[in-house]
Amino acid sequence: MPVSESLLHLTQDPQFWAGQLSEADDLPPQLRVSFPVVGGYALVLDIELPSGERTLGLRCPASSEPVQLGWAPADGPYPAALQWWELESCARVIALADPTLPHPGLVVALLSPFAPATADDDVTWIAAVREAAYRSLRREVPAAAPAGPEQTPLPLFSDAQWWPAPAAPSPQVLDEAAIAALSAPGRATLTVRADKRFPHEQLAELVRRAAAELRHLPQEDWYAQTRPLARRIADSGDLLFVPALLGALTEAGCDHPTVLDALSEPLMPLEACWMVETLAGAEPGTLLRHHV
Repeated sequence: MPVSESLLHLTQDPQFWAGQLSEADDLPPQLRVSFPVVGGYALVLDIELPSGERTLGLRCPASSEPVQLGWAPADGPYPAALQWWELESCARVIALADPTLPHPGLVVALLSPFAPATADDDVTWIAAVREAAYRSLRREVPAAAPAGPEQTPLPLFSDAQWWPAPAAPSPQVLDEAAIAALSAPGRATLTVRADKRFPHEQLAELVRRAAAELRHLPQEDWYAQTRPLARRIADSGDLLFVPALLGALTEAGCDHPTVLDALSEPLMPLEACWMVETLAGAEPGTLLRHHV
């Protein structure tokens, strides 16, 4: 898994997502997460501590260090280093390669600020995917302390109203207000792609390879056998037949954890949507737009 324990710990702090670091004393001065995409290309995020400044880079097959795509202070504003469809394609390929990074999930949560909406984007779609990504953030919570008296109380005070249980902490990292604020896709204001040093050719090659990877998947083995059913679901916009698709894939011998998890109960609509779109060879958003 490319995400270190230190970064995972940081992402479980709501203040991190607000651009503020409340506890960074025990962390190294820099955290790096590298998301391998395809063909030796990777998206690399560096986080400076304690400032929280973030740098998004692109690592190419021929180099060990990433080329900078964009930089931002902890609380923004973020540059338009990626277009949304570029991030969406890469996040899907990353999820297929690493079942521990489902989509929408941590990849979108960390990198989507670098892909603000443009005039050509469907902001409703983007907001829904970002919301699902931030909702996916989970943390371990301690078991609730036993409620009630240590000794048997007098009958007058035996009712549960006298011994209210303490509120249990939520495993969800962010509350509803924070999710709403983060999910709103910011508009592109800082342009970095016009800079002559921006790695246009390398990024275009990464995106081309990611798109080719997604196009090739439904032609493989058991996916080809179930593609007509996936296409029917994508065209209808109805997730009712997703269990049938899951059953057909299982019978055909599919054992890909990312594919099976995305189509299994409890069904996460946006996760199921992108998987069905991919298996159907459909344009991204074909099914998803029916569910946002």
